[in-house]
Amino acid sequence: MCSKFSVSTTPCNYGANDARFLHSKTSVARKRAQGIKAHKCSSSGAIPRLSIKEFIPHTDLRVHEIVERQSQANNLARQDACRRVEMNPKLLEEAYKRCRNICSEYARTYYLASLLMTKQRQKAIWAIYAWGTRIDEMVDGPNAVYMSKSFLDRWEERLEDIFDGRPYDILDAALTDTVSNFCLDIKSFKEMIEGMRMDTWKSRYKNFQELYLYCYYVAGTTGIITVPVMGIAAESSVSAKSIYNAAIHFGIANQLTNILRDVGEDALRGRIYLPQDELEQFGLSDDDVFARKVSDNWREFMKEQIARARFYYSLAEQGISHLDKASHWPLGSSLLLYQNILDAIENNDYDNLTKRARVGKIKKLLILSRAYKKAQPVPGSIFH
Repeated sequence: MCSKFSVSTTPCNYGANDARFLHSKTSVARKRAQGIKAHKCSSSGAIPRLSIKEFIPHTDLRVHEIVERQSQANNLARQDACRRVEMNPKLLEEAYKRCRNICSEYARTYYLASLLMTKQRQKAIWAIYAWGTRIDEMVDGPNAVYMSKSFLDRWEERLEDIFDGRPYDILDAALTDTVSNFCLDIKSFKEMIEGMRMDTWKSRYKNFQELYLYCYYVAGTTGIITVPVMGIAAESSVSAKSIYNAAIHFGIANQLTNILRDVGEDALRGRIYLPQDELEQFGLSDDDVFARKVSDNWREFMKEQIARARFYYSLAEQGISHLDKASHWPLGSSLLLYQNILDAIENNDYDNLTKRARVGKIKKLLILSRAYKKAQPVPGSIFH
C-alpha cells in the first residue's frame, strides 16, 4: 500500500457495558489479530460464520495526535491557536449555500440529518462534505477517466492553502471558514485524500484488514473531523480519545453500508469492495459478483457482512451520548437512517447486485421521530 503510516491490528473489547468499550484495556492491546478469523467449510458443505465480534482490526494511525490538536477547539483559552481568516460575509453565505446544494444532491441521508443541527454546525458539515464529494467525483465520477493521478497531489496542495487561509475558489472558502471556526486538523483531510488515492490503483481487497484501512481513510477520517463540530459534552466523563474512537466506528459503519448498498454499481465499474478471502469462504468469487446472480451462498455471505456493519454501528452509538446534547438528535437520526439501508437490503432478499436499497420518505420521517424520542434525556436511554 502507498500509506506512509504504520498499520497494525488490535482486537477491541466489547460488551453490554458502554464503559467497557469506551475505556480500552491494556491487556487487549497485547493480543494481535490479522483481521477476521478464517473459517473452513466442513465436509458437509455448511456455510461458515465470520467471527465479527472476536477480532476488530484497528489502525494505529497516530490518532491521538489529532485528538490532542483538535481538542484545542473546546479550550477557549487557546482559541487564538486557530488561524482566524476574515472573509466577505456575502461571499461566505453564497459559499455555504453551494456546499448545501452539493450535500443535498449527493448525500440525501446526511443532508436530512444536517437539517436537525444548529446553523453553524449545518454549514460546517456542508463545507466538509462538499470538499470530500469533489474529490470523490474526480476519482469515481464520469470525468474520472480524464484525470491524471497527479490531480490528487494538486488537490493536497490546495488543501494546504485552505488551511493557510488562501482558498482557491468559493467552495474552498467555506472550508477555510469552517477550519477557522472549529480548529480542525489537516491530518485527517490528508488521510481522506490518501483513501481516494487507493481508488486510483486498487480495486480488490484481499481481507477485511485491508478493507478496514480503506474505510478508515475515506470515512473514519470524517468521524474524526466532525467531533469538534458536534462538540464534546462538558459533563462527559470519558476520554476524548474514546469519543473519537466511537466517531471512527461511525464512519467505518457508514462506509461498510455504502459498500453493501452499491455492490452491483461498483461491479459495473470493475470494482469489488468485499474481502476476497471471505468471498472464497462462502464458495464465491469475482465471477459471481459480475454475473449479478443472487444465490443462497450470496445471501448467507451478505448476512454476515450486514452483521459486521451493525456491530460497528453498535460501537458508534455508545459515543453519541458523550457529545453536545444538541448533536444527539441529528447523529442518532443519521445512524438509524443508515442502519435502515441494511434493512432494505434484507427486504430485497439480499439482492444488492441488481437492486439499490432505498429508504422511503415516510420511513425516514418515522425514523426521525424515533430518533428524537431516543435523544431525549430519559433515564436508561443510550442518549442520556
